[in-house]
Amino acid sequence: MKKDIHPQSYRLVVFKDMSNEQAFLTRSTAPSKETIMWEDGNEYPVVKVEISNTSHPFYTGKSVFVDTAGRIEKFKKRYEKKA
Repeated sequence: MKKDIHPQSYRLVVFKDMSNEQAFLTRSTAPSKETIMWEDGNEYPVVKVEISNTSHPFYTGKSVFVDTAGRIEKFKKRYEKKA
């Protein structure tokens, strides 16, 4: 294996599922400018994700419509015909 190809800057980060407000704390190198107060009273960087294992149809067994940040409206606006 090659040496020094893996990042050394792992830190505790909260990943927050925006479709159902579930969050979990893990180690990551993902960048984030926002922070969140966690259950242990400490403040950690937060990475917002659109879907996670708590909202994905494969894991939940049911279909859920997810429209975070108006993605459908943004798509329609971008591709509507100009009059």
